[in-house]
Amino acid sequence: MSMTLYGSNTSPYVRKVIVTGHELGIADQIRLAPVSHDPVHPDAELNQRNPLGKIPTLVTAAGIALFDSRVICEYLDSIAGGGLLPKQGDARWAVLVRLSLADGILDAAVLTRYEQAVRPESLRWPEWIDSQMEKVRRALAMLAADEAFSANRRDLGTIATACALGYLDFRYADENWRDAHPRLADWYADFQARPSMRASAPE
Repeated sequence: MSMTLYGSNTSPYVRKVIVTGHELGIADQIRLAPVSHDPVHPDAELNQRNPLGKIPTLVTAAGIALFDSRVICEYLDSIAGGGLLPKQGDARWAVLVRLSLADGILDAAVLTRYEQAVRPESLRWPEWIDSQMEKVRRALAMLAADEAFSANRRDLGTIATACALGYLDFRYADENWRDAHPRLADWYADFQARPSMRASAPE
């Protein structure tokens, strides 16, 4: 079985899918098809697969296009026999909330990146940028209080969190999130040493 993943290795959403594939032992079934992720000029081939023009988009062996990253990760978990997302009960909702917080960090950080790097300087909105980064900080505080990050837990929520923290290091090194959240920093130091994280590190 072979799947095609449209994306860029600098996208934290794409990284989340790649890490998930490695953790499930099916990374060798996923071929990365590099595409531009310019939000203003999306890739033409990508648009044919995903009308939203967003990455990641996964084309399954059956030719079905799946998006966004949450859908793709859950699909990969299902075909690999599960293990990263509990099927029911409180444990499932805890993982999904953790996943939502991590994705929210990425949403705010990526939008801020576009505002600062893509939008013409005369049109930038400093107050909006500040509000997005405050979302990041509030979400980090909630994650830091989560007992999941005092143990070696491996699920879609912790994978997404690791990719979000990696993106902050990649694009917002001056944020110094570790100073405010030392326990989360210790957890991340261990998690980022996993082969899945090393294999997917952005260039």
